[in-house]
Amino acid sequence: MAIELDIDVMLARRKMSVGELALRVGITPANLAVLKNGRAKAVRFTTLDALCVALDCQPGELLRHVPD
Repeated sequence: MAIELDIDVMLARRKMSVGELALRVGITPANLAVLKNGRAKAVRFTTLDALCVALDCQPGELLRHVPD
């Protein structure tokens, strides 16, 4: 079981750069890249909330379950 973050999809829909999103969320571009590239082991609810606010979306639009 894997949970993936579709940050790339939302960035494209919002026509926003990774750097701009990192500034809005308050995390480094390197940490955002870890989330974006699927290397994160966990996501804090505060970070998920900030992503949703910055991207004007719901958590379900960012999170996707991918069966093994």
